[in-house]
Amino acid sequence: LISELTRLYLPAGAASPEALAGHMLGNTTLAVKLATDDGLVRAIAIPFRKMSGGDGAQHWSQLCSVANAMQAELGLPAPAVSISGADGYGLWLSFEQPVPAALAQKFLELLGQAYFPDMAIEPDAVRAPVELPPCLNRGSGKWAAFIHPGMGASFADEPGLEMAPPVAGQVAFLEGLHSMSADQLRHAMDVPQQSHVPATPVASAPALERTTDTGSLLLKDATLEDIVRFLHSKNIEPTFRHLIPK
Repeated sequence: LISELTRLYLPAGAASPEALAGHMLGNTTLAVKLATDDGLVRAIAIPFRKMSGGDGAQHWSQLCSVANAMQAELGLPAPAVSISGADGYGLWLSFEQPVPAALAQKFLELLGQAYFPDMAIEPDAVRAPVELPPCLNRGSGKWAAFIHPGMGASFADEPGLEMAPPVAGQVAFLEGLHSMSADQLRHAMDVPQQSHVPATPVASAPALERTTDTGSLLLKDATLEDIVRFLHSKNIEPTFRHLIPK
C-alpha cells in the first residue's frame, strides 16, 4: 500500500515508511504535503464536502459529474475516490512528474471554473497538507479510505468507516490507476479555456453505468453484484458494514 501511495501521490521525502505505517494503523494521523519544499506538486486532492441546504447526495452527484468529465472531455486517467471520515469525498489526481505549484494551482482553478464553480478554491490549495487515506479522522473517530466508485452513494450521509479498511482492498482500488502525463496535462488545461460543454451526468449514459474497470469512467451507482465481482477479481473477500433486516 505504501508503494502504491508513493507511486501515485507522494513526493520524495514526504514521509518515512515508518511514519506512513503508523498513519495507516491509526497510531497517528499525518498531514502530508503533496508538494515539495522547492515548489513542485506531485498530486492534487479535490474535496467534495456535503453541501449546506443541498440534498444528502448532492456532493456525491457532483463528484461523479466532475470525475466523468475529466475523463470523457479532458482525456485524463481515472482519479481515485475517497471518503474523508468526516464530511465528504475526495478526488485524487496525480502527475507522472512533479509540476510547479503555480501550474498545478492554475490547473485546479481551470477545473473549478469549468466543472465546480460553486466550490471555493483557496489561493494556495495545492500546497496545503492533506490527510492521505487510509487514516483515522481524529475529529470523528472514523476512518478515511479509498473506495470503489460504485460504492460512493452509500456513504453520502456517513462518509467514514467504523473500522480500518483492509489493506488488500485499498491496494486494489489504487493499483489500476495511472498518473497523467505532461501531454495529458497540457491538453486538459487547453480544453476548459476554449469552450466548456457541461458534463453529462452518469445516470444518462447507460453504457457507462455498469462498468467495473477502474480505468474506465466512474460510476454513479453500482449493484452489490458489481462490487463483489470487482473485489473477487482482486482475490478479496468483501465484508459489509450493515446487515439487511429480513
